[in-house]
Order: sequence, then structure tokens, then C-alpha cells
Amino acid sequence: MIKLRIDVDYPYPSRAKSFLYVALRIKKRKSKDYLKNARIIARMINESPKEVKAYWFFTPYTIPDKNLLDLLNPEKHEVALHVANDAMKEWKVLEKETNRKIENYTIHGTKRIFTRILWGRKITESQTKIPNDFPLKSFHDFETYGLDAVCFHASKDDAQKATKDWINAGFVISMHPEWLFHGSKRSRRGALYESLKSVLEVDPELDTISVSERVGIRIARDFREYEKSVKPTDDLIFKLDSRDMDIFTFVERKWCCPIANPPSPWSRTDDNIGLLEIKDCESWWSVIGKKTRNMVRKAEKSGVNVTVVDPSDKLAQGIWKIYNETPIRQDRAFSHYGESLETVTGNMYAAKTSTFIAANIGDELVGFIQILYGDDIAIVSNILTMLKHWDKSVNNAMIAKAVEVCASNGNRWLMYGRIGNHPSLDKFKENNGFVKYPISRYYIPITGKGRVAIRLSLHKELKDALPQSIKDPIIPIFNWVSRNKMRLKLARRK
Repeated sequence: MIKLRIDVDYPYPSRAKSFLYVALRIKKRKSKDYLKNARIIARMINESPKEVKAYWFFTPYTIPDKNLLDLLNPEKHEVALHVANDAMKEWKVLEKETNRKIENYTIHGTKRIFTRILWGRKITESQTKIPNDFPLKSFHDFETYGLDAVCFHASKDDAQKATKDWINAGFVISMHPEWLFHGSKRSRRGALYESLKSVLEVDPELDTISVSERVGIRIARDFREYEKSVKPTDDLIFKLDSRDMDIFTFVERKWCCPIANPPSPWSRTDDNIGLLEIKDCESWWSVIGKKTRNMVRKAEKSGVNVTVVDPSDKLAQGIWKIYNETPIRQDRAFSHYGESLETVTGNMYAAKTSTFIAANIGDELVGFIQILYGDDIAIVSNILTMLKHWDKSVNNAMIAKAVEVCASNGNRWLMYGRIGNHPSLDKFKENNGFVKYPISRYYIPITGKGRVAIRLSLHKELKDALPQSIKDPIIPIFNWVSRNKMRLKLARRK
């Protein structure tokens, strides 16, 4: 069994707001943010397939409202007292307000003088004293390990491993809901959500959610949206709302899974991908132009050998050399420049559903493609060639091999990014048979702020908001800025 001790010290996710309410002795419970993180944790516990017992310790300023109490079913949860100043009085109030029998208590402690004053204690008093005849049982007798503390000191993987080891040893895992998503260097607490999620084995639909922020608007998307059909269920939207997301966006995979009759609140914009339909190698060979066919032959005559390879330390070393050959590619800063060999190796081995295609001249890796496989789609995730061998048409030879691999695997569709933001790369895609395939991108407003942002078109990236006639002359300027930012960055390192 997983045993959790949850000390609900403060009523709101915002520390500043919580401090203000405690300092002014305000006990306002009719607020969307009141005990918000506690509700998220309660739902995680209820959804967990694991056997869990959670002991919730509430102060006078965090007495659970009906919304939280409805989640705290007695099978998995027990309401308990977190003594702030007056044990007897607070015990009676908590039992009356919750209509629950209280059996356990802990004592709220404060190390800093500021927080002692905030809670109305003497400067010399870190915590209140418990009367000798107090009838509740002390939960301090159990050996506990602080999850938010270990999440501050350890990496994500190490924190998850340590937590599971403690649970297996029968220890109680303690936490504070205020540190669910955000840590604090001053308090030496780390965000505990990922570790708790792993231990409880919940929220798998959030594993691939990434968040971007634009003019104060938090936009969530599934970073595997091209690999699988995203289903924006009510439960997913609810969880995103509880995590302060304003908008959820996803693409319609029209080539395989068109969306019939999307709900009216969804906002739609036009998007595209570079898509190649593969029937067989011969059909592709006849579609591409004579110039492209000659370039594939040129690579072979230049001694370029293209093969499918398994991930290995040798491959990682070659990819790392290509990444660090030059800081500028395609006239703009190259994002992978400067990556460590350790990072490159880790990312390569982490790619489970992919194929690596290597181009070698002798024993030297001069180019590679990584193909990711999704549902009804294969995706060119990475294609790079050493600039010193650019004249040997290595990329064309690797695309030809990618088509061969996809045809042999029965992959009908091969995707290669978008078309419209990089003229020279767009031309390369079109020469190799990729077409500008129109798709729709949907935006679902989650909050009022999200609805306003969509009405004002604040949810769009600048590159998507501008028409192509304006975008084309701006691209060279963007590239110039990108190159010079990289040069300044490198100059500062010297």
C-alpha cells in the first residue's frame, strides 16, 4: 500500500495570495483556486489503480470545502488535523465543518521568523504545544520522507526511483500541495507532480502534452499530434483547465482520420504538411524529376553508401559530429549545435519507434535520417548531412532510401515537416515528391482568457498569422537575425 501524508498548509496555489489570506485571517472558501492543487491530488489518488491511503492534514485556513470533501472518499482518504495554534479548538472546528471523525494530527511548523509572525506565534515559537490530554493520535510517530524535498535535491528519474523504494520499504510519503507544479529555491522544495504521477500510475494522456506561452496565454498541445489521432475528451480538457491551460490545440490528420462535424466552440485555421504518398519505389521514381534522379545516382557514384543501421554508440558519435560541424544551417542558427555527446546518445537510444538511415563515405558518417513511425504515418524527424559533403547529393540518396524502407514496411504516407517557411528546403521537398498537403489545426478555448485570445488571434504564431506574400520578404531578415544571435552567443563563450 502507498501511504501518503498530505500537509495542506496554505489555501491557494499562489504563495503570495495564501500569505495574504493567512495574515489577514481570511477564511474564504468560495473560490475556484481554493485548495485547487489538493483537488488535483485527490483526483489522482482516486484514479490510481494502486492501493492508496492518503491522510490529509488541514489547518484552520485550509478546511476542505464540499468540492474537495466529495473527492475524499473514506476508502482512500482520511481527514486529519494540522495544528496551527490551538489544538483543541481547531479539532472541534474541523470535525464540525467536515462532519468527519478526526483521529490523527500533525503540528504545523515554521522555521522562519516571518512565517511565525504570519501564523500568529511568538518569534521564539516554531510550532505550538499540544496539550497532554489531547485525544488525537500523533502522526509524527510514522517515519516519513518528503517528496517535495527530494524533488528539489534529485533529478526527476532519481526522485521517482527513491520514492518507489521508500514505498516498498513501507515508509509514508509526505508532501505539500502548494509544491505540486512549482518549486522554490528559497524553501528548497521541488515540483512533485511528475514523481507523484509516476508512483500513482495516472494521467497517461498528459505524458505527451507540451506547453507554450504566448502573450500570457498558455497553450497546450500533444507533441505527438502527427503520429496519433488526438481525442480532446472532456476529461482531458478538465485536467488541462485544472493545470491553468487557456487553449488546447491539435491537428486534424485528414489523410487518415478526418473529423466530421467539429463542435462549434472549436476554432479552425488552415495548416499544411509536406506529404508523400508511397505506392512503391517505382512509382516514386517516375514522379520525381530527371534532375532529382540524377542527383540520387550522383551520390552513389561519389561513394556514398546508404544503409539502415541500428542505434549504437558509433552512430551517436557520428551524429554528434554532424551536429557540431557548424552553428549555421539553411542560413539560420542551428538549434542542435553545441549539444553534448551524452545528450545526443540519450536521445538516440530513447527513440523506440524509429528507423535510422546512415550515409557513409568509407567509415565516416556523412549524413543520417531518423524516421518516426506513428499510426498511418511515417515522419522524417531528422535529416542532416555534413556540409563538407554537400556537393555529393547525400540528402537525395537518403530520401530515396527512406522511400524504399517505407514501401517495404507498407507505410503509405511519409511526412516531412511543413511547407511555406523555408524556401530552399521547400524546394528540396517538392523536388523529392512531397506535396503541400492542406490540413486543419483546431484550437479549443478552455478559459475566458483563451476565448478572448482566439477572438483577437493572439493564439497564432507570427509565422502562421502572416500571409505568404508578407512572409516571403521577411524570411531573409529573420534568418539574418537568427545567424547574428548565434554568433553573439558564441562570441560570449570565448
